[in-house]
Amino acid sequence: MTTDSNYKYYAFISYNAKDIDWGKKLQKKLERFKMPAVLRNEHGWKRKPINPVFFAPTDIQPGGLTEELQERLKASKNLVVICSPNSAHSEWVGKEIEFFHDHGRTKNIHFFIVEGVPHSGDPKTECFHPVIDKLGLPEILGANIHEQIYRWPWLNKERAYVQLISKLLDVEFDTIWQRHKRTLVRRAIAWTLGGVAIVAALLCVRHMNQPFDVEVKLNEVSAHNESLPPLKDAMVTIRLDNESKIDTLHSMDDHLVFNNIPRHYLNQPVRFSISCPYFFDTDTCLTLTSNVTLDISRNDSIFGKVLFHIYNPNTEMYVEEATIGLAGQETVSDANGCVSLYVPLEKQRSYYLVTSSVPLENDTLFMPCGKDDVLLAK
Repeated sequence: MTTDSNYKYYAFISYNAKDIDWGKKLQKKLERFKMPAVLRNEHGWKRKPINPVFFAPTDIQPGGLTEELQERLKASKNLVVICSPNSAHSEWVGKEIEFFHDHGRTKNIHFFIVEGVPHSGDPKTECFHPVIDKLGLPEILGANIHEQIYRWPWLNKERAYVQLISKLLDVEFDTIWQRHKRTLVRRAIAWTLGGVAIVAALLCVRHMNQPFDVEVKLNEVSAHNESLPPLKDAMVTIRLDNESKIDTLHSMDDHLVFNNIPRHYLNQPVRFSISCPYFFDTDTCLTLTSNVTLDISRNDSIFGKVLFHIYNPNTEMYVEEATIGLAGQETVSDANGCVSLYVPLEKQRSYYLVTSSVPLENDTLFMPCGKDDVLLAK
């Protein structure tokens, strides 16, 4: 059914100032309510059939309020009363109901209950204006947003809106409600899925921006020799763009953790360096992850490069051509009494027992050693 061309407004909202938020909400709900194509074609409705709706705060101009309201009421096909204990005590709400009744449009008065109890008889809770009884209006119920039909309050509110809309359009409630309910369910599912997607995206963004920790371990790639001093006090440095972080590992079985590394370094190449006694210094670039293993090699020259002199204090001369043996190897001192040889890593020790073709006062050589180290001949 199309709106009568004699009316400028499809509905006039009557309310108390304390219910202004409900008035604004109801005006938007009615004006924006869209009809499915099937119902539009069947009833000849527009896409938004309940439009425009008069609501005083947005439409009325200052001055001549009573006269202007009367003109607006005359220009409105329906009167929608927002019912609450507030409006039940409102002089203007009563006059607007009475105006519609006096102009022979009682059947076009509709009630939308937002607060209070219908027909309670208690002035504190009664939501219907007393003028209704005074005028002897037919038994009314009104669309009540607090009617508990469904477990979800938002769905009960939607049901009340559709109750009012069906009365304004003069059609069966189920004609609109069943379609509208399916639309609401689909929309609720879409909102839920959208909400889940947004939360997931936010969690992902948070995760992507959250600092992470890097655990570092060492792996000895050189031949292991338990006779040599173990790793200790290895200083590990991670070099980022604007800073370096340094920590110390105290054994090969230990690990350290660099905390709060900015997330954007994850899976990016960064530089690590290691400095440790008895091992080669290491400087390497690798892809950063939360668990990093750095390869380290023992410096085989520290305990493997043997260099010393044999000196005879009695003759005050260095001993040349003395046959020297240690760690299963033999060599001969040169003209300057110098002994030089290399011991493979797997045979290295922190000290060696020395055999010699000339008697020695001390046959133990402690490593590391160098050109200033001397073994004395007897």
